[in-house]
Amino acid sequence: MEMKKAKSSHAFMRSLHRDIGFLVVGFIFIYAISGIVLIYRDTDFLKKEKQIERELSPNLSDSELGMALHSRNFKVLKTEGSVLYFKNGTYNKETGVVNYSDKALPSFLEKFNGLHKTSSKSVSHWFSIIFGLSLLFLGISSFWMFKPGTSLFRRGILLTGTGFIVAVVLLFL
Repeated sequence: MEMKKAKSSHAFMRSLHRDIGFLVVGFIFIYAISGIVLIYRDTDFLKKEKQIERELSPNLSDSELGMALHSRNFKVLKTEGSVLYFKNGTYNKETGVVNYSDKALPSFLEKFNGLHKTSSKSVSHWFSIIFGLSLLFLGISSFWMFKPGTSLFRRGILLTGTGFIVAVVLLFL
């Protein structure tokens, strides 16, 4: 009868690193795409214009209207009778009807971004925590890929140091 040989810590960590790496590839794809899209959130990159008509409370003040439309730097450009004109739209103070155009990402990208920007009140924040911990594990477990003292291990340490330095420099730019 043959006894199974116990796996070394290096073999165990390599297996775990591999399996968790394969498990999170889909998550990495979503976070990478949404992260790139979020970089350009202040532009019209990939956004499509849509016309919106909503009914709000009548007689809103300028600031209340801006808050109701979730618009930063909201400013009324002119008023003609009961109609307020603002960038890309109008608001009728008597009826409360607001018509405006807005630009938005396709819905699947909005969902990707929603995961990227989740808050602690959202149920999906657990997904983000688990994903972040998985990435942390992948980073740390990479030190078990090669035995200490080998040239590949030294190369890994050098690349890790370089990565930390680049990250710190980027924080201060």
